[in-house]
Amino acid sequence: MPRAPEAPPPTLPRGRAPAGTPLYVHLPFCAAKCHYCDFFSVAAEGHDRRPTVAALLAEAERWAPREPRTVFFGGGTPSLLESAELRALFDGLERVTGFRGAACEVTVECNPESLDEAKAATLLELGATRLSIGFQALDDAALKLFGRVHDAAQAFEAYRAARRAGAREINIDLIYAWPGQDLAAWRADLDRVLDLGPDHISAYNLTFEEDTAFRRWLEDGALSKPDEELELAFFEATRSRLAERGYGAYEVSNFALSGLHARHNVNYWQNGPYLGLGPSAVSKIGTARGGNVKSVGDYVRRIREQGDARVWEEAPDALARLRETWWLGLRLAEGLSAAEARARAGFDLPEDPLQPIAERLADDGLLERRGVRFALSPRGLPLADWVARKFLEG
Repeated sequence: MPRAPEAPPPTLPRGRAPAGTPLYVHLPFCAAKCHYCDFFSVAAEGHDRRPTVAALLAEAERWAPREPRTVFFGGGTPSLLESAELRALFDGLERVTGFRGAACEVTVECNPESLDEAKAATLLELGATRLSIGFQALDDAALKLFGRVHDAAQAFEAYRAARRAGAREINIDLIYAWPGQDLAAWRADLDRVLDLGPDHISAYNLTFEEDTAFRRWLEDGALSKPDEELELAFFEATRSRLAERGYGAYEVSNFALSGLHARHNVNYWQNGPYLGLGPSAVSKIGTARGGNVKSVGDYVRRIREQGDARVWEEAPDALARLRETWWLGLRLAEGLSAAEARARAGFDLPEDPLQPIAERLADDGLLERRGVRFALSPRGLPLADWVARKFLEG
């Protein structure tokens, strides 16, 4: 009997994303490239940013959703843009999407060297509800090692400037377990940050990503990683100190005062849909995803000539989507159930072929059973990446 032809794989929508879809806007310009960073970014010097802003708005007119639930301006360093450039971008996005009256959260990533009281006030006036400030470290020698162009004093002043401007929700980004870092000094640095009273803290164990200066220096022997026991000590010290000060660990590396978790990022960990604008930005709608070209010049040219900067698109099969959903969902403190994983992944079969992996990991003490849900146990939390590989490869 002849077989029916297979349906073509799903693709991203050929028009605007469904109303309410979370929106990500990538602004790739930085004062300098950080040595640990593997996100697409370029040094701002010598770049006319206005064509990129114009291209972002043209791309938004074709693809962006109406009334996105959340908006995140990332990079790069969005706060590096001049106030006039920010106004053109935010006002243009408002005309296209109506985000100001719809989004429950509008986040802007900021670096200390480009955030003063006037810039913070402009961002808040334009619709930002949350500013995320990249402190990264309080040790000036470490900041130089990272390739940062600010010192610790500038980071504290940027935070205070944001509060003076009226910012009600501020996140501080920190990195720990970097080469040569002292555990006692880290505890003291955490206390200094906590004494500021931020609403949210993102604290990440340094990773040596591919195609970064840090990775090359590690491979050349110019840098060395802390041993696993010391990394674990940093991890546990971070979680315990933040808990003592009232910050709930709602994700492996993210901590918030009650009700102030990052809603936009939670959508990623729940494997939800999102629409990305800008060079290198990725979109995920339904069961398809795709990404834009990683070049400022090519991005602007493609938008001008074609109205589309996407250079790759894929439709992972149902099992691959399910693997990814378990991996992401287990990073959240709330964990997830097999039924939730199947629903988020669009996996139509009644039985979850990955649930036995969760059962085995629970028997081994790396996951906890909470009714029908699974979540990382205290023993499994520092091994979150290892646990993830069991779902991605098992």
